Amino acid sequence: MTADNIPYRRARFSTRLPAERLYTAAHSWLARDGEGHWRIGLTRFATRMLGELVEFGFEVKPGDPIGVGQAIGSVEGFKALSQIYSAAGGEFAGENPGLREDITRLDTDPYGEGWLYRVKGDPDPAAVDVQGYIAILDATIDRMLEKQGGQTGGG
Repeated sequence: MTADNIPYRRARFSTRLPAERLYTAAHSWLARDGEGHWRIGLTRFATRMLGELVEFGFEVKPGDPIGVGQAIGSVEGFKALSQIYSAAGGEFAGENPGLREDITRLDTDPYGEGWLYRVKGDPDPAAVDVQGYIAILDATIDRMLEKQGGQTGGG
């Protein structure tokens, strides 16, 4: 297992992205977790957009079939409430029990102990490697900066 991380910095956002993960345009990451199993979480960018996390829950139970892109739960932060869309298809293998003890792991260790759920199956076929995710981040941040630039207000 490699611990290579790719540094990323754009505007006022910086992070280190695990190189061996897959990433989705919805800012989830996927890590192989044994044969046919995937551990899935939110990227640092996603947790930053949600703000301080206060609650999460799943609408599916372990063993339930799920599809890529299916709404399977939600996560609530002070800044936003967001649906959790499955980043893999197959069988829901359960949530991270450690988050029930300490939800701040989602923000403080998003690529480690802060994972959200596991799936037995296959990752989203549209998931990309770390370089593909860097391109997604660049485009997302560019859109945000463009939007901010268009909102000039008097003081």
